[in-house]
Amino acid sequence: MLQQTQVKTVIPYFKVFLDNFPTLKSLSLSNETKVLKLWEGLGYYRRARNLLSTSKILVNEHNSELPKNLLEIKKLPGVGDYTANALLAFIHDHPTIAIDGNVKRVFSRILNKNENKIDFKRLIETNKKNLFKIKRNSDFVEALMEFGALICKPKEPKCLNCTIKNICKYIKSVKKFN
Repeated sequence: MLQQTQVKTVIPYFKVFLDNFPTLKSLSLSNETKVLKLWEGLGYYRRARNLLSTSKILVNEHNSELPKNLLEIKKLPGVGDYTANALLAFIHDHPTIAIDGNVKRVFSRILNKNENKIDFKRLIETNKKNLFKIKRNSDFVEALMEFGALICKPKEPKCLNCTIKNICKYIKSVKKFN
């Protein structure tokens, strides 16, 4: 529900959705008409159809569990790299990063390089030992996303209050911070 929709908009829909479908199995036993009715107002109805299809696949083919590898997760309807990596981190605590615009911006600024010139998969693979020092990978992934949204914002980043400004090459290159 949060793909391309703000949290404050999603919360009431999410509550009603969970009231109607408290378990994955209950969702998988539902039908498209009911799911789309509950989704009404969120837009992007393909997301609702994919969610319903995915619930059926997970219940019927995966014993109601999310697969543990990226390629299997990406076979689920509507799931691409970003969602698959987020799910691996959040559900299985796998050492991976869900690369969205916020995360790209954080790495781009730390390195002071244009996002288009960074191979993010290679960057993460090369720095795995430094990035995943703790056993709480899901917390790290969530923190990275939130950091990009709240501190390392696209406009008016909060560089002076940033906890990683000592390793950030962007802050050193911007005159208003020097």
